[in-house]
This record gives sequence, C-alpha cells and structure tokens, in this order.
Amino acid sequence: MTAPQDMMHSDTLMQQLTHWGITPPLIEHPPLYTCQDADRLLISRPGTRLKNLFLRDNYGRRHALLLTRADKQVDLKALSRDIGWSRLGFASAERLQRYLGVQPGHVSVLALVNDRAQQVELWLDKELEHGDDFHCHPLRNTATLLLSQADLLSFTARTGHTPLWLPVPSR
Repeated sequence: MTAPQDMMHSDTLMQQLTHWGITPPLIEHPPLYTCQDADRLLISRPGTRLKNLFLRDNYGRRHALLLTRADKQVDLKALSRDIGWSRLGFASAERLQRYLGVQPGHVSVLALVNDRAQQVELWLDKELEHGDDFHCHPLRNTATLLLSQADLLSFTARTGHTPLWLPVPSR
C-alpha cells in the first residue's frame, strides 16, 4: 500500500499523464458521484461511459477494479463464481482510500496510479473491447477525461496493471 502522503492528486496525475504522452480531452462539469448523476444533469459527452466498481473478496485479501458499461447491472455472485474468488463484494470507502487514494464517486481506472504495490487487479468487461474515448475521472469527480483505448492500455502498462478482459455477467 502507498502511504497517504504519497498518493497522487488530480494536478500531479495530469502532469504525469502529459509526461507519459497521454493528453486526452478534459471536460469540466459539476460533481458526479454516480452514472445516474450524469443522467440527471443531462451531461452529454462523446465516447464510452463507464461504471467503476471497486471490489474485494470475502476475506478482504484481494481487490479488483472492474470497468463495465455505465448501464450494466453486474451479477457479483455469478462473477465471483466465474473468476474463482470467494464471494465478491463492494470494498469500503476506507479500502478505496487506502488502495487507490480516492473517495467514493471519484474512482476510475486512473486511480490505479496510486496502487504502486499492484495490490488491485484490473478487470475490463469484454463488452468494452471495441469501445473508445472512455470516460475517466482524473481523481476528482468534477472532470472527465476521454481516454482512448490506446491511451488506456498505455496508462495501465505504465502503472504495471495488466488488464484482464472477461465476460461480466449481468442480472
């Protein structure tokens, strides 16, 4: 785990992305804590909207960040069985802060920049394989980056997180 004082924040993340040659469009907006918040505000942005679920196994020893379509209702029981983890559940706000350095409503794939010990697995829904311009909060929920799939894969390689593409069951 990274010490709280070593966690990256939005401004330093943006500088790091630029250093890595990743310069996606940035859209500022009112705070969005959930996908439904964007729906209520009628915020229209091009690209692929994402739902970001920070999950843990039953024992709290393993953690994963799952990216799927914004409108998908994930069947965690079936996913747990498919992936071979003991009873998947949502990780607490404390775990989210400890492992990814963000608060609920601010999580996206970009928070993996704070998981320097690679204690969080990255799972991507196979339905996203042909998506592009992925909507990602830059460690704050008052902006969205439109991250191309090439930039997303470059970012995950830079942070040492190899994505696992898997079929995500829905309810």
